[in-house]
Amino acid sequence: MASSGRVAFIHYWLLRMRGGERVLEQALRLFPDADIFTHAYDPAGVSDLIRARPVRTTFIGRLPASRKLYQKYLPLMPLALEELDLSGYDLVISFEAGPAKGVITGPDTLHVCYCHSPMRYLWDVYPQYKRSAGLLSRIAMPVFFPWLRTWDVASAARVDHFIANSNFVRRRIMKVYRRDATVVYPPAPVERFEPSADVGPGYLWVGELAPYKRADIAVAAFTRLGLPLTVVGDGAMARSIRRRAGENIRFVARLDFAGLRQAYARCRALVFTAEEDFGIVPVEVMASGRPVLAYGAGGALETVLPEVTGILFQPQTAEGLIDGVQRLEAWLPRFDPRAAVAHASGFSEQHFRSNFRQALERAAEGGPMAAKRLIEAVRA
Repeated sequence: MASSGRVAFIHYWLLRMRGGERVLEQALRLFPDADIFTHAYDPAGVSDLIRARPVRTTFIGRLPASRKLYQKYLPLMPLALEELDLSGYDLVISFEAGPAKGVITGPDTLHVCYCHSPMRYLWDVYPQYKRSAGLLSRIAMPVFFPWLRTWDVASAARVDHFIANSNFVRRRIMKVYRRDATVVYPPAPVERFEPSADVGPGYLWVGELAPYKRADIAVAAFTRLGLPLTVVGDGAMARSIRRRAGENIRFVARLDFAGLRQAYARCRALVFTAEEDFGIVPVEVMASGRPVLAYGAGGALETVLPEVTGILFQPQTAEGLIDGVQRLEAWLPRFDPRAAVAHASGFSEQHFRSNFRQALERAAEGGPMAAKRLIEAVRA
């Protein structure tokens, strides 16, 4: 897979547009001629900007049903990454949340890893993932995951410089890899959101109905409170959560962008129950002029300003959330939507490109001259 190109992006998989893919989009605006490598790829699921570039898959992409079963092939991904020939590139940027950073580069190639998170299913949330996995996965995980953890730590030595998407992730990189990282917050399309004069009485929860997102405590708390809550999302826990919901809980599996934009701007507040590495949704809601009631851990500690743009609650239980709702209701008369919009503007796509370029410049100091020239030529 050698190429005459000089910049290569390594992304874990490209199947639909989420936060990680938005980061890749902005990186492509800095390096529009970059080649992209990934494990599994669905052109129909990504943006025109990504689809316009050559996207090459590892051998994972040629395995049966790779677009649906890609996570089942996790034990093979280290081998797939090490088979990539990147000898024609001066700058390699890997985007890590699944296996991506483990590529092998030459001594004259600068390898920078933008880390959304060390793979959470290998590390801090392994017990939760194991409990919610199917029978075969629960049997396989204790067999394969110790080897994958060893490889994950060893492959961190192949990275010349880490960039973390939050201080929370920076601490996790230090904990797992014993490496420091520069923090560059991911981009949010804040310019695409705006406040509405038509704010309703209902609260909003948005996300995948996966165990670690903790939609269950939002449903439990609001069922007890009797306050209106709209849950937007689908996932493995959808059926069990719906069974426990009161009549005041409304479920919507999916909203298009226009619908989501309207839901953000008209909600009384966003309820954010997950411990996220960063969390784009709270930023988008603040850009819409609405407050956030967030679990006080992870990225929310860096995006939500207490009693300015929202309220933080502890612990991560229905009781903790109920207390948070009561405190938010008492504070809401003092909430200024303009403060939320102004704060969210600091996480714009333009800010990301500028900060990412500066981080790459620091990474290139004292490094290979070819990579340094490539970065210096970029205009954010």
